[in-house]
Amino acid sequence: MLIGLIIIGGEAIMTYKSLPLKKEVKKAVHLVLHAVAVILGSIGIAAAFKNHNASNIPNLYSLHSWLGISIISLYGIQWIYGFTVFFSRGGSTAIRSKSLPWHMLFGILLYILAVGNAALGFLEKLTFLEGSGIAKRGPEALLVNFTAVITILYGVFVILSVLSQPPVEDDDSYSAK
Repeated sequence: MLIGLIIIGGEAIMTYKSLPLKKEVKKAVHLVLHAVAVILGSIGIAAAFKNHNASNIPNLYSLHSWLGISIISLYGIQWIYGFTVFFSRGGSTAIRSKSLPWHMLFGILLYILAVGNAALGFLEKLTFLEGSGIAKRGPEALLVNFTAVITILYGVFVILSVLSQPPVEDDDSYSAK
């Protein structure tokens, strides 16, 4: 889930704003990277359910789990909407131009929620590890905390890189074939 939603999802966001490619190529790369992120996030959730079931741990018992299900669902809806309106040209020019700021806003908000939920997941994992007897300042705890800090910093830099770029305008120069 970390690799999918945070790393690849962040790359997908930055790709659309940063790559010096034609708009149609940037759209395709953006779409494919987000599809990979959704697939990996879904596989991660399935693996978490399988692990919980095998370990007799209840599913959907924490804020982290409920947010995770909500985020991956909204991420999938965002992807389907983006594909339908912007890539497959299911939306008219007026719909695309009115939808673009909202698509960008919801995409950034979902990414921020995913990074925040990852931090909650690290905290939950650290709590379980400490409950099983590891030292609060042991190497495992330091690794979990270090990974959480790096994840949050990566998310911050993704958002900063996107917000520092000029706004993107949708155009009609691309038609899906």
